[in-house]
Amino acid sequence: MDRIKITGGQRLEGSLPISGAKNAALPLLIATLLTSDRLTLKNVPNLADVALLARILRNHGVDHSIEGKRASPNGLMGETYHLTARDIVDTTAPYEMVSRMRASFWVLAPLLARCGQARVSLPGGCAIGTRPVDLHLLAMKQLGAEIDIDAGYVVARAKGGLRGNRIVFPKVSVGATHAALLGAALARGETVIDNAAREPEICDVAHCLIKMGALIDGIGTSTLRIQGRDRLEGATHTVLPDRIEAGTFAMAVAATGGDVVLEGARYALLDTALDALKKTGTEVTETETGLRVRRNGGSIEPISVETQPFPGFPTDLQAQFMALMTRASGTSVIRETIFENRFMHVQELARLGAEIQLHGDSATVKGVKRLTGAPVMATDLRASVSLVIAGLMADGETMINRVYHLDRGFERLEEKLSGCGAQIERLTG
Repeated sequence: MDRIKITGGQRLEGSLPISGAKNAALPLLIATLLTSDRLTLKNVPNLADVALLARILRNHGVDHSIEGKRASPNGLMGETYHLTARDIVDTTAPYEMVSRMRASFWVLAPLLARCGQARVSLPGGCAIGTRPVDLHLLAMKQLGAEIDIDAGYVVARAKGGLRGNRIVFPKVSVGATHAALLGAALARGETVIDNAAREPEICDVAHCLIKMGALIDGIGTSTLRIQGRDRLEGATHTVLPDRIEAGTFAMAVAATGGDVVLEGARYALLDTALDALKKTGTEVTETETGLRVRRNGGSIEPISVETQPFPGFPTDLQAQFMALMTRASGTSVIRETIFENRFMHVQELARLGAEIQLHGDSATVKGVKRLTGAPVMATDLRASVSLVIAGLMADGETMINRVYHLDRGFERLEEKLSGCGAQIERLTG
């Protein structure tokens, strides 16, 4: 099993390209089930989750080909996927597939919309909480689907197709909003989604659906209005840059007192997180090609944050920000309001010398003068990269085990960081 070795204390300098957003690429790949025409997606990141989803889609009858990376003014662009779901050959998504990646459950909506039926395994729990699918099922029921649970599978039917309706979510859910949007695109009549998630990745999917012929109003707001179409067409769409990767590397630069241009990053995609980062004493400025992040000398000021749905502080940056706060010049409080069990990185950070106390959904972080390298274990995607940031700050050698979590969401992590001066390498076997 691969490990990552980091020798800390190196300042990050230079430039670093930001990849396409995983959280947009996955639902965009699933959107190909809505049309029999070709969908071309550019700037798709080369990640384990993307490759797995492509294999899952093949099970449903999606043919795809991949073009490799190409040079661009902002560094290397991602891969280009050409996908065609001319015929849906199987409307079942089995447990052995869905259990490996929760996002594959999202095939339920387009299969229902296009085929009038779907049988999809319940995804079960995961390392950062139960993350139930009740709101996904609420959306499909509101669109006229009959839902049964049989032997761990969601069995859904919509004779004659889905029908437009008003969907009111009791709480904001990114996954359920994706599901409702994908289903409504082919539903008969108008669908209104109230309390919709506003994340940039949802906006990116909506813009792609419009290119495919969908009629969608209210993009970027909490109310989406969709006029269902009889069919959607093929299109070409470029995946937006990954704001979570950009935020992660921005915090890594701040942690090391570095100076790096994040090529392709956009301030508007994560302004709340970057505003918090600036309060720590880090400079963040927009350039012609991305964002420049710089912290030269001085202490890291302690800042308290609370995760919230977009446009609030992202839960997917909570662990990384906590790693930064372990070296702050005082005490900060980090409150997690989105997922339960998303503090599993705390014990691993403590192995490096961090002082963190947990109180329910809050973590009190008392900054220390130094961290010391040690063997640590990755527990989930975002937790694993928080250990990378801590390792970059720590004295000596940090060995991160179970790094397959990193490969799910960060493309060429070691290459990007080592290109900016980090002493980081992957050990195989």
